[in-house]
Amino acid sequence: MKKAPFKRWVVTMAYMLLAAALLSGCGNDEREAGAEEAEVLKVTSTTGMINDIVRKIGGSDVEATGLMGPGTDPHLYKATQGDIKRLDEADVIFYNGLYLEGTMGEILEKLGEKKKVVAVSERLNDQQLMKVSYDGEEVYDPHVWFDVENWISAAEVVRDTLKEADAAHADGYDLRADDYISRLKELDQYAEEQIASIPESGRVLVTAHDAFGYFGQAYDIEVKGLQGISTASEYGSKDVSQLRDYLVENKIKAVFVESSVPKRAIEAVIEGARKLGHEVSIGGELYSDAMGEEGSEADTYIGMVRHNVDTIVKALQ
Repeated sequence: MKKAPFKRWVVTMAYMLLAAALLSGCGNDEREAGAEEAEVLKVTSTTGMINDIVRKIGGSDVEATGLMGPGTDPHLYKATQGDIKRLDEADVIFYNGLYLEGTMGEILEKLGEKKKVVAVSERLNDQQLMKVSYDGEEVYDPHVWFDVENWISAAEVVRDTLKEADAAHADGYDLRADDYISRLKELDQYAEEQIASIPESGRVLVTAHDAFGYFGQAYDIEVKGLQGISTASEYGSKDVSQLRDYLVENKIKAVFVESSVPKRAIEAVIEGARKLGHEVSIGGELYSDAMGEEGSEADTYIGMVRHNVDTIVKALQ
Protein backbone atom coordinates (compact mmCIF):
# COMPACT_ATOMS: atom_id res chain seq x y z
CA MET A 1 0.00 0.00 0.00
CA LYS A 2 1.29 3.47 -0.84
CA LYS A 3 2.12 5.67 2.07
CA ALA A 4 -0.89 7.88 2.82
CA PRO A 5 -0.24 11.36 1.46
CA PHE A 6 -1.94 13.05 4.37
CA LYS A 7 1.24 13.65 6.29
CA ARG A 8 -0.38 15.32 9.24
CA TRP A 9 -2.33 12.21 10.13
CA VAL A 10 -0.08 10.41 12.59
CA VAL A 11 -0.94 7.05 14.08
CA THR A 12 -0.89 7.43 17.86
CA MET A 13 0.35 4.69 20.13
CA ALA A 14 -3.17 4.11 21.42
CA TYR A 15 -4.47 3.67 17.91
CA MET A 16 -1.68 1.23 17.11
CA LEU A 17 -2.61 -0.81 20.16
CA LEU A 18 -6.23 -0.94 19.01
CA ALA A 19 -5.11 -2.12 15.61
CA ALA A 20 -2.88 -4.79 17.10
CA ALA A 21 -5.70 -6.03 19.31
CA LEU A 22 -8.01 -6.23 16.34
CA LEU A 23 -5.61 -8.06 14.07
CA SER A 24 -4.49 -10.54 16.70
CA GLY A 25 -8.07 -11.40 17.60
CA CYS A 26 -9.37 -11.62 14.07
CA GLY A 27 -10.11 -15.09 12.85
CA ASN A 28 -11.01 -16.34 9.40
CA ASP A 29 -14.58 -15.21 8.80
CA GLU A 30 -15.05 -17.15 5.56
CA ARG A 31 -18.00 -19.50 5.87
CA GLU A 32 -16.78 -23.07 5.93
CA ALA A 33 -18.09 -25.48 3.33
CA GLY A 34 -20.99 -27.51 4.71
CA ALA A 35 -21.43 -25.23 7.71
CA GLU A 36 -24.87 -24.01 8.59
CA GLU A 37 -25.63 -20.68 6.91
CA ALA A 38 -26.06 -17.70 9.20
CA GLU A 39 -29.49 -16.12 9.12
CA VAL A 40 -28.09 -12.79 7.98
CA LEU A 41 -24.79 -11.51 6.65
CA LYS A 42 -23.04 -9.17 9.08
CA VAL A 43 -21.84 -6.10 7.21
CA THR A 44 -19.95 -3.16 8.71
CA SER A 45 -19.38 0.09 6.79
CA THR A 46 -17.25 3.07 7.71
CA THR A 47 -19.47 5.98 6.63
CA GLY A 48 -23.19 6.52 6.88
CA MET A 49 -23.49 6.96 3.12
CA ILE A 50 -22.03 3.50 2.48
CA ASN A 51 -24.10 1.96 5.24
CA ASP A 52 -27.20 3.41 3.57
CA ILE A 53 -26.35 1.57 0.34
CA VAL A 54 -25.92 -1.67 2.28
CA ARG A 55 -29.27 -1.25 4.01
CA LYS A 56 -31.06 -0.49 0.75
CA ILE A 57 -29.55 -3.37 -1.22
CA GLY A 58 -29.10 -5.85 1.60
CA GLY A 59 -32.59 -5.50 3.05
CA SER A 60 -33.48 -8.13 5.63
CA ASP A 61 -30.71 -10.42 4.37
CA VAL A 62 -28.00 -8.37 6.07
CA GLU A 63 -27.29 -6.91 9.48
CA ALA A 64 -25.92 -3.49 8.53
CA THR A 65 -23.75 -1.50 10.92
CA GLY A 66 -22.19 1.90 10.27
CA LEU A 67 -19.25 3.18 12.30
CA MET A 68 -19.52 6.92 11.64
CA GLY A 69 -22.77 8.56 12.65
CA PRO A 70 -24.35 11.94 11.84
CA GLY A 71 -22.00 14.90 12.14
CA THR A 72 -18.88 12.72 12.15
CA ASP A 73 -15.84 13.94 10.24
CA PRO A 74 -14.23 10.88 8.59
CA HIS A 75 -10.96 12.74 7.95
CA LEU A 76 -10.33 13.00 11.68
CA TYR A 77 -12.04 9.79 12.79
CA LYS A 78 -10.30 7.33 15.08
CA ALA A 79 -11.73 3.87 15.70
CA THR A 80 -13.10 3.14 19.17
CA GLN A 81 -12.91 -0.16 21.02
CA GLY A 82 -16.54 -0.75 20.03
CA ASP A 83 -15.63 -0.21 16.39
CA ILE A 84 -12.87 -2.75 16.68
CA LYS A 85 -15.39 -5.31 17.91
CA ARG A 86 -17.82 -4.54 15.07
CA LEU A 87 -15.09 -4.89 12.48
CA ASP A 88 -13.91 -8.11 14.06
CA GLU A 89 -17.39 -9.64 13.99
CA ALA A 90 -18.29 -8.57 10.45
CA ASP A 91 -18.48 -10.99 7.53
CA VAL A 92 -17.98 -8.12 5.07
CA ILE A 93 -16.51 -4.63 5.53
CA PHE A 94 -17.07 -1.72 3.16
CA TYR A 95 -15.11 1.51 3.19
CA ASN A 96 -14.79 4.53 0.91
CA GLY A 97 -11.10 4.38 0.09
CA LEU A 98 -8.91 7.11 -1.47
CA TYR A 99 -7.66 7.87 2.06
CA LEU A 100 -11.00 9.28 3.24
CA GLU A 101 -10.71 7.17 6.39
CA GLY A 102 -7.14 8.34 7.01
CA THR A 103 -4.92 5.98 8.99
CA MET A 104 -7.84 3.63 9.50
CA GLY A 105 -7.14 2.45 5.96
CA GLU A 106 -4.05 0.63 7.19
CA ILE A 107 -6.15 -1.45 9.59
CA LEU A 108 -8.69 -2.19 6.87
CA GLU A 109 -5.97 -3.39 4.52
CA LYS A 110 -4.69 -5.81 7.16
CA LEU A 111 -8.21 -7.03 7.83
CA GLY A 112 -8.49 -7.79 4.11
CA GLU A 113 -6.05 -10.64 4.65
CA LYS A 114 -8.59 -12.30 6.96
CA LYS A 115 -11.99 -11.40 5.51
CA LYS A 116 -13.76 -9.57 2.68
CA VAL A 117 -12.88 -5.86 2.87
CA VAL A 118 -13.94 -3.75 -0.10
CA ALA A 119 -13.52 -0.09 -1.10
CA VAL A 120 -16.72 1.09 -2.80
CA SER A 121 -14.61 3.43 -4.97
CA GLU A 122 -12.54 0.56 -6.41
CA ARG A 123 -14.14 0.60 -9.89
CA LEU A 124 -13.78 4.33 -10.51
CA ASN A 125 -11.14 5.12 -13.12
CA ASP A 126 -8.94 8.13 -13.79
CA GLN A 127 -11.64 9.75 -15.93
CA GLN A 128 -14.16 9.53 -13.08
CA LEU A 129 -11.81 10.53 -10.27
CA MET A 130 -10.62 14.08 -9.63
CA LYS A 131 -7.00 14.85 -8.84
CA VAL A 132 -6.28 17.70 -6.46
CA SER A 133 -3.27 19.14 -4.73
CA TYR A 134 -2.96 18.33 -1.05
CA ASP A 135 -0.01 19.14 1.18
CA GLY A 136 2.28 19.48 -1.82
CA GLU A 137 1.20 16.20 -3.41
CA GLU A 138 -1.29 15.27 -6.12
CA VAL A 139 -3.96 12.95 -4.72
CA TYR A 140 -7.44 11.74 -5.62
CA ASP A 141 -10.34 13.63 -4.07
CA PRO A 142 -12.11 11.05 -1.86
CA HIS A 143 -15.56 12.75 -1.85
CA VAL A 144 -16.78 10.62 -4.75
CA TRP A 145 -20.40 10.37 -3.51
CA PHE A 146 -21.14 13.94 -4.63
CA ASP A 147 -21.35 12.81 -8.23
CA VAL A 148 -24.39 10.53 -8.14
CA GLU A 149 -23.06 8.56 -11.11
CA ASN A 150 -20.05 7.63 -8.98
CA TRP A 151 -22.41 6.46 -6.24
CA ILE A 152 -24.19 4.23 -8.73
CA SER A 153 -20.81 2.55 -9.25
CA ALA A 154 -20.49 2.20 -5.45
CA ALA A 155 -23.94 0.58 -5.30
CA GLU A 156 -22.89 -1.91 -7.96
CA VAL A 157 -19.78 -2.79 -5.95
CA VAL A 158 -21.92 -3.41 -2.86
CA ARG A 159 -24.43 -5.49 -4.83
CA ASP A 160 -21.78 -7.72 -6.39
CA THR A 161 -19.87 -8.15 -3.12
CA LEU A 162 -23.01 -9.18 -1.23
CA LYS A 163 -23.92 -11.66 -3.97
CA GLU A 164 -20.47 -13.21 -3.81
CA ALA A 165 -20.51 -13.42 -0.02
CA ASP A 166 -24.10 -14.71 0.18
CA ALA A 167 -25.05 -16.41 -3.08
CA ALA A 168 -28.20 -17.89 -1.54
CA HIS A 169 -29.80 -14.43 -1.54
CA ALA A 170 -28.37 -13.17 -4.83
CA ASP A 171 -31.77 -12.65 -6.45
CA GLY A 172 -32.88 -10.40 -3.62
CA TYR A 173 -29.71 -8.33 -3.84
CA ASP A 174 -30.20 -7.92 -7.58
CA LEU A 175 -33.83 -6.89 -7.23
CA ARG A 176 -33.20 -4.32 -4.52
CA ALA A 177 -30.12 -2.97 -6.31
CA ASP A 178 -32.09 -2.45 -9.53
CA ASP A 179 -34.70 -0.45 -7.63
CA TYR A 180 -32.10 1.61 -5.75
CA ILE A 181 -30.00 2.37 -8.83
CA SER A 182 -33.15 3.49 -10.66
CA ARG A 183 -33.80 5.97 -7.84
CA LEU A 184 -30.19 7.18 -8.00
CA LYS A 185 -30.56 7.90 -11.71
CA GLU A 186 -33.64 9.98 -10.97
CA LEU A 187 -31.67 11.83 -8.28
CA ASP A 188 -28.85 12.54 -10.72
CA GLN A 189 -31.28 14.08 -13.19
CA TYR A 190 -32.98 16.09 -10.45
CA ALA A 191 -29.67 17.59 -9.28
CA GLU A 192 -28.67 18.51 -12.82
CA GLU A 193 -31.99 20.23 -13.58
CA GLN A 194 -32.21 22.11 -10.29
CA ILE A 195 -28.65 23.46 -10.29
CA ALA A 196 -29.11 24.58 -13.90
CA SER A 197 -31.98 26.81 -12.72
CA ILE A 198 -29.51 29.04 -10.83
CA PRO A 199 -28.38 32.07 -12.91
CA GLU A 200 -24.93 31.26 -14.25
CA SER A 201 -23.38 34.43 -12.84
CA GLY A 202 -24.30 33.40 -9.30
CA ARG A 203 -23.67 29.69 -9.66
CA VAL A 204 -20.88 29.53 -7.08
CA LEU A 205 -20.85 27.22 -4.07
CA VAL A 206 -18.68 28.43 -1.19
CA THR A 207 -18.19 26.07 1.76
CA ALA A 208 -15.88 25.51 4.72
CA HIS A 209 -13.82 22.74 3.10
CA ASP A 210 -13.46 21.54 -0.44
CA ALA A 211 -15.78 18.52 -0.30
CA PHE A 212 -17.97 19.44 -3.26
CA GLY A 213 -15.53 19.19 -6.16
CA TYR A 214 -17.31 16.21 -7.75
CA PHE A 215 -20.64 17.97 -7.25
CA GLY A 216 -19.36 21.04 -9.05
CA GLN A 217 -17.94 19.04 -11.92
CA ALA A 218 -21.05 16.90 -12.34
CA TYR A 219 -23.64 19.67 -12.09
CA ASP A 220 -21.81 22.68 -13.52
CA ILE A 221 -21.38 24.87 -10.48
CA GLU A 222 -18.14 26.54 -9.42
CA VAL A 223 -16.93 25.40 -6.01
CA LYS A 224 -14.77 27.29 -3.52
CA GLY A 225 -13.65 25.87 -0.17
CA LEU A 226 -11.80 27.61 2.63
CA GLN A 227 -9.89 24.46 3.54
CA GLY A 228 -8.64 21.80 1.17
CA ILE A 229 -10.16 18.36 0.60
CA SER A 230 -9.40 17.29 4.17
CA THR A 231 -10.40 19.05 7.38
CA ALA A 232 -7.13 17.74 8.80
CA SER A 233 -5.46 20.61 6.94
CA GLU A 234 -5.28 23.96 8.68
CA TYR A 235 -6.48 27.22 7.20
CA GLY A 236 -4.72 30.49 7.86
CA SER A 237 -5.39 34.20 7.63
CA LYS A 238 -4.25 34.19 4.01
CA ASP A 239 -6.90 31.60 3.12
CA VAL A 240 -9.57 33.66 4.87
CA SER A 241 -8.56 36.90 3.16
CA GLN A 242 -8.36 35.31 -0.29
CA LEU A 243 -11.83 33.81 -0.01
CA ARG A 244 -13.17 37.06 1.49
CA ASP A 245 -11.81 39.03 -1.46
CA TYR A 246 -13.32 36.56 -3.90
CA LEU A 247 -16.76 37.00 -2.33
CA VAL A 248 -16.50 40.77 -2.45
CA GLU A 249 -15.15 40.99 -6.01
CA ASN A 250 -17.72 38.57 -7.40
CA LYS A 251 -20.64 39.86 -5.29
CA ILE A 252 -21.40 36.38 -3.95
CA LYS A 253 -24.45 36.71 -1.71
CA ALA A 254 -24.44 33.41 0.21
CA VAL A 255 -22.03 30.84 1.61
CA PHE A 256 -22.79 27.52 3.29
CA VAL A 257 -21.84 25.78 6.52
CA GLU A 258 -21.41 22.02 6.81
CA SER A 259 -22.91 19.70 9.39
CA SER A 260 -19.59 17.98 10.13
CA VAL A 261 -17.33 21.08 10.11
CA PRO A 262 -17.21 23.84 12.78
CA LYS A 263 -18.83 27.11 11.63
CA ARG A 264 -16.11 29.43 12.91
CA ALA A 265 -14.02 29.13 9.74
CA ILE A 266 -16.68 30.31 7.33
CA GLU A 267 -17.95 32.90 9.84
CA ALA A 268 -14.50 34.53 9.76
CA VAL A 269 -14.86 34.93 5.99
CA ILE A 270 -18.33 36.46 6.35
CA GLU A 271 -17.12 38.94 8.94
CA GLY A 272 -14.17 39.91 6.73
CA ALA A 273 -16.47 40.61 3.80
CA ARG A 274 -18.78 42.66 6.02
CA LYS A 275 -15.87 44.89 7.08
CA LEU A 276 -15.27 45.60 3.39
CA GLY A 277 -18.89 46.62 2.94
CA HIS A 278 -20.21 43.42 1.37
CA GLU A 279 -22.97 41.53 3.15
CA VAL A 280 -22.84 37.75 2.82
CA SER A 281 -25.44 35.50 4.40
CA ILE A 282 -25.28 31.85 5.42
CA GLY A 283 -27.37 30.13 2.78
CA GLY A 284 -27.98 27.09 4.94
CA GLU A 285 -26.37 23.94 6.28
CA LEU A 286 -25.12 21.30 3.85
CA TYR A 287 -24.29 17.68 4.56
CA SER A 288 -20.84 16.89 3.26
CA ASP A 289 -18.96 14.07 4.99
CA ALA A 290 -21.89 12.69 6.99
CA MET A 291 -25.66 12.32 6.66
CA GLY A 292 -28.28 13.84 8.94
CA GLU A 293 -29.77 12.61 12.18
CA GLU A 294 -32.24 9.73 12.12
CA GLY A 295 -35.67 11.07 11.25
CA SER A 296 -34.37 14.14 9.41
CA GLU A 297 -34.79 14.71 5.68
CA ALA A 298 -31.09 13.94 5.25
CA ASP A 299 -30.90 10.58 7.05
CA THR A 300 -30.42 8.71 3.75
CA TYR A 301 -27.98 9.34 0.92
CA ILE A 302 -30.78 10.35 -1.48
CA GLY A 303 -32.33 12.61 1.15
CA MET A 304 -28.94 14.15 1.89
CA VAL A 305 -28.25 15.03 -1.75
CA ARG A 306 -31.77 16.38 -2.31
CA HIS A 307 -31.48 18.52 0.82
CA ASN A 308 -28.16 19.94 -0.39
CA VAL A 309 -29.48 20.66 -3.89
CA ASP A 310 -32.65 22.34 -2.59
CA THR A 311 -30.70 24.41 -0.04
CA ILE A 312 -28.18 25.60 -2.63
CA VAL A 313 -30.84 26.50 -5.20
CA LYS A 314 -32.99 28.39 -2.67
CA ALA A 315 -30.04 30.49 -1.51
CA LEU A 316 -28.47 31.25 -4.91
CA GLN A 317 -31.46 31.79 -7.20
